[in-house]
Amino acid sequence: MSYVNHFRHADDVIAHLDTVMPSITDPLLQAKYVGFVSVAAVTVYEQAVKEIFINFAQRKHKVLGNFTEAYFHRINGKIKIKVIHDEYISKFGDKYQKRFKKKLGKASKDYLVSNRRDLKSSYANLITWRNDFAHEGKINSTTTYREVVQAYEDGKEVIHCLAETMTR
Repeated sequence: MSYVNHFRHADDVIAHLDTVMPSITDPLLQAKYVGFVSVAAVTVYEQAVKEIFINFAQRKHKVLGNFTEAYFHRINGKIKIKVIHDEYISKFGDKYQKRFKKKLGKASKDYLVSNRRDLKSSYANLITWRNDFAHEGKINSTTTYREVVQAYEDGKEVIHCLAETMTR
């Protein structure tokens, strides 16, 4: 299965909520949906990250693939860019760390020019919103539904950069 198939779960939730959100007038309920979308989004990111590393390792060597699958069995939301770069990619060597840094830097620069948004900030914000909602029960009263959906779409680019990096 391709890592992008994992996005379908959150995409389906968002497609449904897009039809519901305009009729919701309760700001507290709207804020709860922001938290819900952030949880769904980060969950699919986690699944995609796991799949990218596992598939890469399996293509390298069967034993490495088995080890990587066990290692990534439960990453529990540990998918910040710094963690991906310093903890995960580093296990496969400097070559891949440098490649990821270069690809992400270029994608971030290009994205900022074309969309006027920083994809790395969007990705980081989404993880923060998810952690606040899922672990602390904090309702985000300053972020809108549209902003969380946009951050999710922006953050997909980080995952695409990782996938492009982890190729033989």
